[in-house]
Amino acid sequence: MKFAEFHTGQVLHAGPYAVSEAEVLDFAKQWDPQWFHTDPEAAARGPFDGLIASGWHTCGIAMRLAADAFLAGSESYASPGLAYIKWPHPVRPSDVLRLRLTVLDSRISKSNPSLGILRWRWQLHNAADTEVLDLEATSLFKLF
Repeated sequence: MKFAEFHTGQVLHAGPYAVSEAEVLDFAKQWDPQWFHTDPEAAARGPFDGLIASGWHTCGIAMRLAADAFLAGSESYASPGLAYIKWPHPVRPSDVLRLRLTVLDSRISKSNPSLGILRWRWQLHNAADTEVLDLEATSLFKLF
């Protein structure tokens, strides 16, 4: 989507995305090698009653969904960061995830009119509609 297509209050949806156990294990072994992400047997005896995906993996899934559905072909080029990030419930192998994006603010920079600023909330839910990710991001768009 182009920056001009975003507007305050807009709600967008992307997905589904099916999470596999192999993907959870591969990501965790490389980037977040904690036992509850990498060892299914130990994780089954742990506080989550089974293997769970890394929160960083969950963020990557949300980013992929947003990039494919809304940022591909746009003027998006950077992000100065996140206001917050929460993982209220774990992602498990075999979860099917959907992304809900809510545009909180869409404006042109006062100091640089060639810069579009989009502030939006990203919420990722599983098939039971349980929220597994909640974050607020700012994205920058180069308009000309």
